[in-house]
Amino acid sequence: MTTVSDAIKQRHSARAFLDKPVSQDIVYDILETARHAPSGVNTQPWQVAVVSGESKTQLQNKMLSAFEAGESEQMDYQYYPKTWVEPFKKRRVTTGTQLYSALNIQREDKATRLAQWAANYRSFDAPVALYFFMDPSLETGSYFDYGMFVQNIMLLAIEKGLATCPQGALAEFPSIVKSTLGYDSNLILLGGMALGYEDTDHPVNQYRTERETVENFSQFFD
Repeated sequence: MTTVSDAIKQRHSARAFLDKPVSQDIVYDILETARHAPSGVNTQPWQVAVVSGESKTQLQNKMLSAFEAGESEQMDYQYYPKTWVEPFKKRRVTTGTQLYSALNIQREDKATRLAQWAANYRSFDAPVALYFFMDPSLETGSYFDYGMFVQNIMLLAIEKGLATCPQGALAEFPSIVKSTLGYDSNLILLGGMALGYEDTDHPVNQYRTERETVENFSQFFD
């Protein structure tokens, strides 16, 4: 039996998936349990689009076309800092180095690096992509709430034998996503998630990012 502790430690961002469908019933069961996440005054800010099959192909092709044409959109919120400072800058660089090293992509190979980034918009060929929306009337606290809901989904996916990759990149073309899926243009698109059966043999799924020790991020007061 997988414990909560097991699931937390097993969870990682998978970037290669098997060509194996995930039934809507399984996704429904995950969301049915994930909805019990806490939220301030029970606002439950989550709105989820479960995208697969032809709908996924259509949406990802639109994003890929925009990306390949050099087009860009303003995200609905600022995900990353505009100026990177330490220790966050080093962590970001280290993570990127690990990813490209696992794929044996050299720094000077810009074409292959771009192709790997483009894989984000296909959700790394996972059979299911989840898109997360939030009402614009809500404030910063709801981002905190939403994180707990998304973590529930990722841990429950492990229980079902699935893997995930939370993706900020899926929020980079908000107008394309919202117009294609028929969502109100005023909604905040927070991001998305690849969901499927992990290709455990793929090199990109072999490395793990490091975590700081408890001593480095915590202080205990008696």
